[in-house]
Amino acid sequence: MKNYHAVMEYMESNKKNPSKYDITVRSLYTWIKHQRKVMNAGKSQGERLDLFNELLDLAEEYRRVNQYQ
Repeated sequence: MKNYHAVMEYMESNKKNPSKYDITVRSLYTWIKHQRKVMNAGKSQGERLDLFNELLDLAEEYRRVNQYQ
């Protein structure tokens, strides 16, 4: 839950997703990546799954847009 709150706080305050290139937030990026892997494997359930889906909705809102489109 600590990482969940840290990621949500980062996304809401910076209006962007954590980047794998920024050393200060790389741990948040890898946490999201791992949680997606767990969710896709079907191991995540209940309230955790609902919270993570909420986080993914916010991540989609702040998704990086290709500059050429």
